[in-house]
Amino acid sequence: MSDLFTPYRIGPIEIRNRTIRSAAFEGMCEHNSPSQELFDYHTAVARGGIGMTTVAYAAVCRSGLSFERQLWMRPEIVPDLKKLTDAIHAEGAKASIQLGHCGNMSHRRICGCRPYGASRGFNLYSPTFVHKMNLREIDEVVEAYGKAVELAIESGFDAVEIHAGHGYLISQFLSPYTNHRKDGYGGSLENRMRFMRRCMESVVKAGKGRVAIFVKMNTRDGFKGGMEVEDSITVARELQKCGADALVLSGGFVSRAPMYVMRGQFPVRSIVHYMPWSQWWLKAGVLLGGRIVSPTVPFKRLYFLEDAMKFRQALPDMPLVYVGGVTTRKDADKVIDCGFQMLQMGRAVLEDTDFVNKMKADENCCSGCEHSNFCIGRMYTLSMACHKTCKDITPALERNVQKTIRQNDRMERKLGYK
Repeated sequence: MSDLFTPYRIGPIEIRNRTIRSAAFEGMCEHNSPSQELFDYHTAVARGGIGMTTVAYAAVCRSGLSFERQLWMRPEIVPDLKKLTDAIHAEGAKASIQLGHCGNMSHRRICGCRPYGASRGFNLYSPTFVHKMNLREIDEVVEAYGKAVELAIESGFDAVEIHAGHGYLISQFLSPYTNHRKDGYGGSLENRMRFMRRCMESVVKAGKGRVAIFVKMNTRDGFKGGMEVEDSITVARELQKCGADALVLSGGFVSRAPMYVMRGQFPVRSIVHYMPWSQWWLKAGVLLGGRIVSPTVPFKRLYFLEDAMKFRQALPDMPLVYVGGVTTRKDADKVIDCGFQMLQMGRAVLEDTDFVNKMKADENCCSGCEHSNFCIGRMYTLSMACHKTCKDITPALERNVQKTIRQNDRMERKLGYK
């Protein structure tokens, strides 16, 4: 039996195997509340053999919302979340929830206020101007992290994953690209980590010993002028001191290098198709400039492994979770053999919620996901769904998906990734 399918104890919980459904945003929370679609998806993943499934990208407060169909942690949704965690537990899996704040990646109509971040600026994706957080707003968000953890515990979650990567708020403070502050929260890396430390203090106070505390962080931001591996290792060591039970090693910046996170082509056609016509100007902008703003980053299996290994060597006693391009049973075994305690998968268990059970049964199992990123394009307006099972995909969109798959295949073969 592969070590992949042995139990692992982390914090106060034991997970039945080393697999975790990554916190890939589902877009299944209309009115910012749990839905039947969210319930059905995560229980199916639990039934499919996953060790722990992660409900994605729940905002710790309203100002932290990026999307209209995103979960917002508040007392009135606790009963529905408890039904979800009870169902996940009934299938033998553990339940985690990712908690975060989008910072400048929002719009007033969604977050209810003028968006803010570590520094003032302009968010091209909304588009909107954003202002620099003042000390009162910093204090409010720090407190909101602790309250969100308390609500997660009340809802029956076994773990929380604090989102400190991908260019969202904690990451905006960490990165020199987005943090231009002149006060105690800016300048040196030591100062730029201050907001993260305060958020972690709030999280640990609320949850240490009651839930396992994971933190998703960047190994690097993925572009010149952002965080690089050396500074990110310093951040990882600080998170270990702060009380994190495990680190999830990712990378990329949604406002600057989104495809570094996911790899492949930016799904222009699916994004534009599902956008409402009331946003015609944004549809036109994405259609004309989407691939310029978000250039293709070719997909390859285990695409974060090289950088993640540097963290494995630098933090020998810290539990680390690998994420990024796990598509086969052999990939999964390789990750565990490289010394990572657990691994996360997103698109592979969207394409097939039974993928983990199939890996357990067949050492040659390979995911059927072709990383066309249709699912990502659809989630910006509706919910994340694979083109193979999506009921509203049009013939034109399907043709575009197949064209993208062929282009990806040619590119990956040319680069030697296949």
